[in-house]
Amino acid sequence: MAHEYLLEMRGVSKHYHGNYVLKGVDLKVKAGEILGLVGENGAGKSTLMNILFGMPVIHTTGGYEGEVRLAGETVRFANPGEALSAGIGMVHQEFMLLPGFSIAENIKLNREPLIPTTLSRFLGTRLSKVDMPRVRGDARRALDTIGLGIDEMLPVLGLPIGFMQFIEVAREVDKSGVRVLVFDEPTALLTESEAGQLLAALKRIASSGVAVIFISHRLEEVLTICDNITVLRDGEVVTTTPSAGATLTMIAELMVGRQTKRPPLGERTVEPSDDDIVLELYNLEVDMPGEEVRGVSLAVRRGEILGIGGLAGQGKVGLSNGIMGIFPARGSVKKDGLEIPLNRPGEAYKHGIAFLSEDRKGVGLILDRSIEYNISVVATLTKGDFLKRLPIGAAIRDRKTATAYAEGAIEDLDIRCTGPTQRLRHLSGGNQQKVCVARALALKPEVLLVSEPTRGIDVGAKEKILDLLTGMNRQQGVTIVLTSSELAELRRVCDRIAIIYDGRLVDILSPDDSNAKFGLAMAGKKVSEA
Repeated sequence: MAHEYLLEMRGVSKHYHGNYVLKGVDLKVKAGEILGLVGENGAGKSTLMNILFGMPVIHTTGGYEGEVRLAGETVRFANPGEALSAGIGMVHQEFMLLPGFSIAENIKLNREPLIPTTLSRFLGTRLSKVDMPRVRGDARRALDTIGLGIDEMLPVLGLPIGFMQFIEVAREVDKSGVRVLVFDEPTALLTESEAGQLLAALKRIASSGVAVIFISHRLEEVLTICDNITVLRDGEVVTTTPSAGATLTMIAELMVGRQTKRPPLGERTVEPSDDDIVLELYNLEVDMPGEEVRGVSLAVRRGEILGIGGLAGQGKVGLSNGIMGIFPARGSVKKDGLEIPLNRPGEAYKHGIAFLSEDRKGVGLILDRSIEYNISVVATLTKGDFLKRLPIGAAIRDRKTATAYAEGAIEDLDIRCTGPTQRLRHLSGGNQQKVCVARALALKPEVLLVSEPTRGIDVGAKEKILDLLTGMNRQQGVTIVLTSSELAELRRVCDRIAIIYDGRLVDILSPDDSNAKFGLAMAGKKVSEA
């Protein structure tokens, strides 16, 4: 019996510790259909796909509510292996290739056709021989299907990024019994011509009867290639509409949703003015993988909270990382008119600039050291604070002073812990983020660069972090550049919001501007260009 929809997700809900990230989501896709799945960062797209694939993070956090049906049969995959066996594949944005292997070997990885040998007949298939002619033949057919005319025996190491993305697609195409293919931002790292070639390949794949789910922040591509579009916002389906009747403005506005009401933020000690520029970027380029910046010029007014917004992978995170010397940068950065040397970590700190990294556990915190150490260490290394001078001219850490400062920060910021000697590893994500804020305060910065400060923490902790940042700005006059994937929080606290798309500055908007303006800017267009 034929079913109208090859894949159906009905009433799917998911919560983490009582916070619902999906709320009764319905998603349907037919065989041979390309369904666009769009939404802001945090809308629930990844969680929905994790449920479809039976990812461990779903099962270890209480499972989900609702039903998933494949060809009319209810399925509940316990792990990704079961989903793959059922014919569901996924092409990830992050590459999963082995550089030292050939293209053909990567396409057939873990599915190599084998030729029995004398030993394998007695000692098992691990002693079989790989059928390389068949490996090459299967790989060649998969590459031809997607229109990539490259020698299948070339090593992956050294290939352009675009080719690697095509190889990921070819691997899924080669699998037998594929019924549903999910593409997660497949064109994010491709050039315009490469993206066009990949979209053409997706159409060929769908024409063979495979149901395709296309997740992308490039709305022009979604409108071009998809038959229907499902828009997610705050864990709910806003609409599912035929792409033929949709416009860029319509989809963008649906993604952004209702405007967040700005609470009273208090009086300022410093009133921002275009005549008083504290930080100036000119033609800044940053080589941060996945967040490249391609020539941004921007002036930050003293005493303001400037938001940096945009969709994932468009370059907004690269700005602060380039200024701080964490990733290679070119161009010009000036603080109070003085040039800050680029590509020299620590120079920005000397100019009164502090940084709260988005990579809290990678470059932000030392998890196996104490709260006191984490709060004081950067101020010690860059400014010589919390040191005790010895008569012989040397200096040692003044733990007493550092501990006293940490105790005050713990009280002021309400860091839930057993005391300043507790290891950071044992704190919750929200309290770890407060330690990051305390460390920035210890530097007494004039400018604070904050990247994704509320990522991975609960709603209550998010509010406290935003209140802390606005308090620093209002009461201490700290200029804050706040980078966030959550437009709602930018509109809640920022004076202006700069939107970055494809590594470039698209527009600078007021938090009170319309949803349509924000949606279009996040799609790479100004209202005048739409």
